[in-house]
Amino acid sequence: MTASVNVPLNSRGKIAASLPAEQLAEITALFEFRRTGYSLDAPFYTDPSIFKIDMEAIFGQHWIFAASTAELPEPGDYVTVDYGPYSLIVLRNDDGGVNVLHNVCRHRGARVLTEAAGSTGNLVCGYHSWTYSPEGNLIHASAPGETKFDKSCFGLKRAHGREVAGLIFVCIADEPPTDFDETAKIFEPYLAPHDLSKTKIAYQQNIIEEGNWKLVMENNRECYHCDGHPELACSLFPTWGLTEGLIPPHLEEVWNRNKEAQSSLEERCRRYGLPYEVVEQLDTRIAGIRISRESLDGDGESFSADGRRLSKKLLGDLRDFRLGRCSMHLQPNSWFHFLGDHVITFGVFPINEHQSLVRTTWLVADDAVEGVDYDLEKLTYTWKQTNLQDKAFVELCQQGAGSPAYEPGPYMKSEYQVEAFINWYVQRVQEHLA
Repeated sequence: MTASVNVPLNSRGKIAASLPAEQLAEITALFEFRRTGYSLDAPFYTDPSIFKIDMEAIFGQHWIFAASTAELPEPGDYVTVDYGPYSLIVLRNDDGGVNVLHNVCRHRGARVLTEAAGSTGNLVCGYHSWTYSPEGNLIHASAPGETKFDKSCFGLKRAHGREVAGLIFVCIADEPPTDFDETAKIFEPYLAPHDLSKTKIAYQQNIIEEGNWKLVMENNRECYHCDGHPELACSLFPTWGLTEGLIPPHLEEVWNRNKEAQSSLEERCRRYGLPYEVVEQLDTRIAGIRISRESLDGDGESFSADGRRLSKKLLGDLRDFRLGRCSMHLQPNSWFHFLGDHVITFGVFPINEHQSLVRTTWLVADDAVEGVDYDLEKLTYTWKQTNLQDKAFVELCQQGAGSPAYEPGPYMKSEYQVEAFINWYVQRVQEHLA
């Protein structure tokens, strides 16, 4: 769980280099002397300078989940993705790929596209009408002749984008980490049967949480708090994260029911040739991942009160609704649930040191009809409630981190994935600061 991995060197450390030597020494010491198995010191959640380092060392260097294929199915479709000081345009091009462009006009720096999503031909800045091709090339500047310049030198700056198994990732580093290829090989076989290319958006929810992005991710990495999710606990076994020897008496019956359900699920997966094994490399590779297929309670089909399906349409090539959930965590900003009848994607986009945007998207089969094949309120109910509860938990922790009385506390054994996330984060930043 603590093995180190090597990161290719990039142009890095600009913010760190700009900090006063004394402040940089203090921040470096916080990382160096971070107590393993304990939550982070308060400045990691409250200090604007550490947030800037996070944006440079984590969100400026690694592959970030941005959207799903269903969000931009046709050429010209786009979404804008904002985090920290960055704004990116993710646009479907005529070749079927994605272009990723910095959403900063090369004239005066205005946002070129201001909507969260839409469809466009050329990209026209609303300030002075500088116009760019979908590839980011400057093709028109109004009032030509006032100033002579080479338009080829003023295209929108480009970033990296890639699409894997229906998920779109972006990276603004000059040289993205290359081990994402190996991570993609891990999760592609799990996702392929769900065929996200044949899904559509049923609903998308944006929540701004008054909490540092790391608190949002930490909260997602454990189920120690799942007693606070009564709607989710109808279908998600609250023993998630526990192992033999850690089961409290009041959960023994649930634990046994979970084991039986998991055994049945694995038998069905073998019958259909679906991978279900746990792959857990959260802090032992640069593109950290955890993926598995796990049983759900009740009928074991979906996130409903009785575990039954929430959409009548099966996804992709699946032949059975009783496939539990394929759960995937990717460092640093996303997690996913792939079910037989729908998919839920979660992306975390930091705003500043004490605010984060959490974007949740529900995907159903592209031929599913609302009101006929699925009821939107029922489809989204469990995770809408769960998201609001998680928002409250995160905000309680953010308030605590701002108190002079705060000091790091120990993680329980069931919170080992939180420790793995923090270990991954500390490794990545230390490598960046080195």
